[in-house]
Amino acid sequence: MPNEMPPAKEIGEILETVTSKVPMLITGLMDTLYSPEAGKKMGQSVGAMYKELLEAGIPETDALSMAKEYMISIKSIMSSANNPVNVNNSIN
Repeated sequence: MPNEMPPAKEIGEILETVTSKVPMLITGLMDTLYSPEAGKKMGQSVGAMYKELLEAGIPETDALSMAKEYMISIKSIMSSANNPVNVNNSIN
């Protein structure tokens, strides 16, 4: 039946696997997000956006403001990735 709970042993094995693999996954993700290559790509992305805005006729001060907001958005996404939800707190 689809509504039956798996045996406690299976649940324990699943939790052990998650406990051992998730920290490695998060560490790998953080290493990727905060690598020198990621910083370079972020700078290129913000610079390209700023350049495109200027070429589209957006005034320099507005383009700079928009580029700053874009950078803040990227940093916010990265901060969110840096602060994963604590599974233990969501269970209680």
